[in-house]
Amino acid sequence: MSQVQVTDEIREYLMKPSFDNWQWDDSEMMVLIRQMYIDLGFVSTFNIEMGVLHRWLYEIYRHYNNVPFHNFKHCFMVTQMMYGLICLIGLQNIFEPIDLLILVTAAVCHDLDHPGYNNAYQKINFGASVFGGDGGKRCILATDMAKHSEILSNFKDIISTFDPKNKEHKTITREILMKVSDISNEARPMEVSTQWVDCLLEEFFSQLSLLILKASDVSNEARPMEVADMWVECLFEEYFHQLDLILIKTADISNEVRPMEVAEPWLECLLEEYFIQDDIIVPVKQALQYYTDMQNALEEEKKRQKTNNPKTSH
Repeated sequence: MSQVQVTDEIREYLMKPSFDNWQWDDSEMMVLIRQMYIDLGFVSTFNIEMGVLHRWLYEIYRHYNNVPFHNFKHCFMVTQMMYGLICLIGLQNIFEPIDLLILVTAAVCHDLDHPGYNNAYQKINFGASVFGGDGGKRCILATDMAKHSEILSNFKDIISTFDPKNKEHKTITREILMKVSDISNEARPMEVSTQWVDCLLEEFFSQLSLLILKASDVSNEARPMEVADMWVECLFEEYFHQLDLILIKTADISNEVRPMEVAEPWLECLLEEYFIQDDIIVPVKQALQYYTDMQNALEEEKKRQKTNNPKTSH
């Protein structure tokens, strides 16, 4: 983990939506997440050993994939915005420490092992699967854009009657905080957010290319019958050709499953053929290489003469 010194100035900057992640490398961002756990009192309140926190952060980093958008940098930015919301809104005065721990940890874990495709394509969320409690899982699943309208509607319904002691109200509020943090790049300065737009578009078009290739690969089934039938025949021909090769290979090595009195003479033949390699096969190969080299040298000599005597080519 990086040895970067987290000064009071950096800690203050870490709370702001204007934070620029592009000025920090991944190891430094791990240090900054560690600082969030310290400053929010998680380390002292929940007796988290620093060595355990370090190893956990490293494993988190290791399980984010090297994809254009849903990578460790995105994990950090979502966590940083969640941290900023907690500090700037004063959520410590509304939520219990365990609620805040769930929020920050869900932000850290929300896109673990993301392959770079949207949830409609991949149909999984590894980050949610590693969370033990229902609260954390609901926070992570709240980042699925398919649930956007539902979560927004639920939050609007409780605004006028919000009660921090109401368990369901707290859960819905955690979900909306998670959603806000996840899509917060649009609220950042232009020089920060535009680079994230580029990353998102790169990842989107990568998935689009994959879908186009997949659709093209199976498109024959959508063609007219007179076209599709011929492709089906080609597919079967290729399949049975492969099957023939497997059967031929099986037959070719079948002596090993024959009776011993049949297999032993074949073994002697095989050994005899093997031991004539040095006497016959190798010399033949050497001779072939010798004459090939001679032919190549002759061709090079002709080219050289033609270059030196250009008139002879007319």
